[in-house]
Amino acid sequence: MAIVLAVPTCLLLALTGLGVADRATDWSAARETETHVGVLLRVQDLVREVQRERGLTNGLLGGAEEYRDDVRAQREHTDRARDRLRTALAGARDDLPQTAVSALDATRVPLAGLAGLRAGVDSRTADRTRTLTTYTKAVTALIDAEAAGAPTGDRRITQGVQALQALARATEAVALERGSLNGVFAAGRFRSGEYLDFTEIRATRVAQLAQFRQLAAPARTAALDAAFETPAARRVASYEQNAERAAGGSATDVAPAAWWADMTRLVDDLHDVQKQTGDAVRDRAEETGDAATRQLVGFLALGALILAVAGALAVFSARSITRPLGALADEADAVAGTRLPAAVRRIQEAGPDALPAAGADAPRGAPRVKDSAREIDRLAAALRNVERTAVGLAAEQAVLRRTSTESLASLGRRNQALLSRQLGLITTLESQELDPDALAELFELDHLATRMRRNAESLLVLAGEETPARSWSGTVPVSDVVRSAVSEVEQYRRVTSVDIEQCGIRGHSVAELSHLLAELVENALMFSPPHQPVEVYGWRDGGEYCLAVLDRGIGMTEERIREANDLLSGRNSALHTATTRFLGHHVVGALAARLGAHVELRPTQGAGVTAYVALPAKLVQEPSTAVLRR
Repeated sequence: MAIVLAVPTCLLLALTGLGVADRATDWSAARETETHVGVLLRVQDLVREVQRERGLTNGLLGGAEEYRDDVRAQREHTDRARDRLRTALAGARDDLPQTAVSALDATRVPLAGLAGLRAGVDSRTADRTRTLTTYTKAVTALIDAEAAGAPTGDRRITQGVQALQALARATEAVALERGSLNGVFAAGRFRSGEYLDFTEIRATRVAQLAQFRQLAAPARTAALDAAFETPAARRVASYEQNAERAAGGSATDVAPAAWWADMTRLVDDLHDVQKQTGDAVRDRAEETGDAATRQLVGFLALGALILAVAGALAVFSARSITRPLGALADEADAVAGTRLPAAVRRIQEAGPDALPAAGADAPRGAPRVKDSAREIDRLAAALRNVERTAVGLAAEQAVLRRTSTESLASLGRRNQALLSRQLGLITTLESQELDPDALAELFELDHLATRMRRNAESLLVLAGEETPARSWSGTVPVSDVVRSAVSEVEQYRRVTSVDIEQCGIRGHSVAELSHLLAELVENALMFSPPHQPVEVYGWRDGGEYCLAVLDRGIGMTEERIREANDLLSGRNSALHTATTRFLGHHVVGALAARLGAHVELRPTQGAGVTAYVALPAKLVQEPSTAVLRR
């Protein structure tokens, strides 16, 4: 279901992602524009201060010494405006277009040149025309930097920025006219070429103001018209007419201070219009950014809603499938983990007469899974059929296993009875025979029959049957038990009892302990070289008694030793689970479980394997009280 829903969901998310990317672009552009306009206003503040310094300096160089203190104060205003611009640029550098940053960085050179120019003015060695040109280059560089990296996208923002640029150039023309005529009025007449510069400046102002009126909003145009309708602006127009009359080189009769004051008022009014225009552009950028933010949030919410709906549909569809499958899985787990093992256990533990009844409790009928489809019900029915078949097979296997075990146990008991009679007959013949050779052969026959009897007893042990009673009352010395075990193996001459600390073994456990030791000794003889002896050790360990059967044969790997110790623990000693290659280990494990003893194989130092047998304290008695009774 997830795959089916993934395709339309991915398509919807892709469309939503396109909308998110578009709105993110608009939001980023609006933020960039807002930052850019803020920096532009700082640039305009610096332009305004440089323009004032230019006009005052030009008047000073024209001969108006009363401007000297004003020039010094204005230089401080210019430097502070430059520092504020640098601070704003440092904070907004990452949000500005790279072209704007590069253009603003490029203004450092002309601004840095003002220091040398100021020194020339102070020393009265500066030329008025060259000084005016140098200041104008610095102002022009700043205005050009404003135009670099202008934002695009929203039409109103683009036109607003363009109108701001046009007004900035118009204001620069007015300020340049102020500075230029300030020097002319201070000198009393135009010098060569100054009137031509005056006319060019006025033409630039007219062109830029016309462009501003085309681009700006009506409210900004009205503010511009209001700036040129003030009394100061009208007086400025009369001053300009006076300058035009002096075009032929005649003297002017305009006081520089009056010209500077009225012209400065007009420049300040134009700067106010610039600020209003910049604020309007910034407000538009904020509105665009807020709208882009709202749309971006809306698209993100739509994407989240699409994911939520798709997820809910997927979960609902999946649960309609997984709920009955989960119930079916629970049914399967109950069958595999509880019902089937319990049924098999009841069958295995039931007596021969109860086996048919134990196998008759197999489930009948098909289970019904709630809110499931017909296919799920068919699976449940198939699972119930599997369970019934498994229970039936378990019952059949239990009957077959029990029959086989009883048959083998019966055969083992018959063989043991016959071997006991045979041993009795051999013992009688041994007591009557005087010929040494014949007696030796009878001894060998007796030893062979003893080994056959042990094998018959091993068959009974594997079948879970009790061996016929061969018990002793009281206790038996452990050395006698070891000798009895050695007498039941084929190569008994290779077995050596090296160091056996004496103690008594309870008589009821002697036969099973002797059988256990015989299996371990025979295993050691089988897997060691013919010339190597097998050594038997015995010692007390607290209340327990330990026996060790040591061989120096081919040894065993660590993995095989772990497997053998698992068998010797007595957990897998049933006849139907016994591996024919390691029947002796199964027999030892079963006998150890009966005795409560612990048997473990460990590597012999050097080579071979050592079998350790730890007898519990309940089977051991001190040697002083051990009395052999048969």
